[in-house]
Amino acid sequence: MSYTPDPFAAEHTARHTAGGPDPGVAPAPAAAGPAGPPADQQSVGELVAEVSRDLSTLMRQEVELAKAEAKQSAQRAGKGAGMLAGAGVAGHMVLLFLSVALWWALGAVMGRGWSAVVVAVLWAVVAAVLATRGRKELRTVEGMPETTDTLKKIPNAVRGHEEKNS
Repeated sequence: MSYTPDPFAAEHTARHTAGGPDPGVAPAPAAAGPAGPPADQQSVGELVAEVSRDLSTLMRQEVELAKAEAKQSAQRAGKGAGMLAGAGVAGHMVLLFLSVALWWALGAVMGRGWSAVVVAVLWAVVAAVLATRGRKELRTVEGMPETTDTLKKIPNAVRGHEEKNS
């Protein structure tokens, strides 16, 4: 591999050694003293604006988290409520048709009055079981635990004490 000299380098070197300005290069700016505060020092207004932006972002994120958790909780609550409603309708239909049949069947053995009491007690037990299962399903709804946890951390974060959030 051989070295090929740059034909423009000789002309460029000749101009600079002769003291003439190079027309393709902008002159260096004159030193005018300090150029302002260093990049790591911000004014109070800039710091307040930055904190305001950060708080705004944090609050938007918290609202999004709350929406997601509320949606999940509402779906679970809807499922439990739907089960209770279905149990109520089914219980009513069963109560209506089977109660009449059982009442008439027992009435032939012990009399119509006592057979009606036995049927009513039987359906009271069924209703209690369905209500207990529905309440148990509704109790599994957790609410918004992540949103609550992160909202508790905001005051420490604003004060610059994130380590207290651990």
